[in-house]
Amino acid sequence: MRDHRLTRRAFLAGMVAAGATLLTACLNALPTPSATPRPIPSGSAGASLAPQPTPTPTPAEISLRAKIGQMLLVGFRGTDADSASAVLADIRDRGLGGVVLFSVDQPTGSAVRNIVSPEQLATLTTTLQDAAGTSAPPLAPLLIAVDQEGGQVARLGPDHGFPPTVSAAELGAKGNLRATQRAGRDIARTLRRAGINLNLAPVVDLNLNPTNPIIGALDRSFGADPELVHLQAAAFIRGHRDIGVQTTLKHFPGHGSSVGDTHLGVVDVSDTWQPVELAPFGDLIADGLAEAILTAHVFNANLDPEHPATLSAPTIDGILRRQLGWDGVVISDDMQMGAIRDAYGYADAVRLAILAGVDILTIANQQAFEEGIVEHTIDLVEGMVTDGRIPERRINESWRRVRDLKLAIATRD
Repeated sequence: MRDHRLTRRAFLAGMVAAGATLLTACLNALPTPSATPRPIPSGSAGASLAPQPTPTPTPAEISLRAKIGQMLLVGFRGTDADSASAVLADIRDRGLGGVVLFSVDQPTGSAVRNIVSPEQLATLTTTLQDAAGTSAPPLAPLLIAVDQEGGQVARLGPDHGFPPTVSAAELGAKGNLRATQRAGRDIARTLRRAGINLNLAPVVDLNLNPTNPIIGALDRSFGADPELVHLQAAAFIRGHRDIGVQTTLKHFPGHGSSVGDTHLGVVDVSDTWQPVELAPFGDLIADGLAEAILTAHVFNANLDPEHPATLSAPTIDGILRRQLGWDGVVISDDMQMGAIRDAYGYADAVRLAILAGVDILTIANQQAFEEGIVEHTIDLVEGMVTDGRIPERRINESWRRVRDLKLAIATRD
């Protein structure tokens, strides 16, 4: 395995000099790694505050609308949820598959969004999981996600009574894999006690541009060397597996060389992106350590002359799935971010993302808060399936992957 990884890594690095026009042909020559995940060990953090999830139903037992609902990861407002809560109705009645939590509400500038204290958060997540378990049919466990990378990107922080964390950059600089696994374990223990089962971390972008405003400048990358990033991310993931919390590699196919922020608008990496940025993703997939992969909204004309990565079939279906061998869940970055919002209408962006191979659409409700976005998106996608713009098999493929991710969470004990 060691020689295989280094051969691929050296091969990818050599592609930089060969030029972007050779990218597809060179990738076709790569060996296809196994995408079969390794068993997740039992957690050691004690009993979860969330209820024991119900096994997820088979495709024949769930409606098209519920399958589409399972493909959504949505942000909401509120630090508690009563029987009249909109998010509970989305979970119970529309099959919403997941929620993403934030500590602040960007549209209003409020310092309070979903997180106040450990006790409050555990109560909230338990209520949300209860709603998923009582939906018809039961669609538990609900995916409850958060960005808890460590350092500057940690929604659960000391201001709310949670332990401090260290950044990926600090861990990478230390170069101590045991310390990184310990840090991953500590983060996962905090998440599990809070009832959170999916961490939108680690970042495996290479820090090729230290002044990058969204990666390098925020110390979110383990470093510039692909093998260091691979090993550090692997240790971080193993720490999460020790506790039984799922992780997400981001941002595919690499955001570390960019000079712009996709939250604000279109970011073109055609002149800065390097094929070696694929190496940590490929190595972690080959290791069986990938559990979900989150896309970047970066545009790279060398990979797809028309669409950014999240909306790009050549990038997701072509490179990630066919060449790197990934058949697990692909999660989009926030579909409301400027890089998507400024260039595409919402309906077109949703259609293109699903056709490209995205399984879970993230709608953070942080750029703008849209009431009823869950029902609106389900209506949109259902209509596109009905009129043939999206094949129903794509919905079934995504539902299968989401179901498998949920079953892995349900059996983590």
